[in-house]
Amino acid sequence: MSKRPNLAAVAAAAGSTRRAPEMVEPEVPKLAEAAVRAGPRTRIGTKQVAAHFPEDVAWQLRALAVDRKTTVQNLMAEALNDLFAKYGRPEVAPVERERRSF
Repeated sequence: MSKRPNLAAVAAAAGSTRRAPEMVEPEVPKLAEAAVRAGPRTRIGTKQVAAHFPEDVAWQLRALAVDRKTTVQNLMAEALNDLFAKYGRPEVAPVERERRSF
């Protein structure tokens, strides 16, 4: 089996008059660039913890958050703290104590 020809080499050999597109860097304001690198301020010093479960689990978790007038984030923190306590570890997941009104 022979190697496929390089398209750029084929075009050059055929005498193509087409020019390569010029690469232009879009101007990004310095303030916006810094914000993109830093991310939302609420996530500074945090790490995402994720897992995959059946779709019904996700729906039930959201419904429970609505019923309890809280967030999925708070329910997950509460569940992790319960798990940590069960295994004798400190409860370190922060739970927002005030209720949000939706």
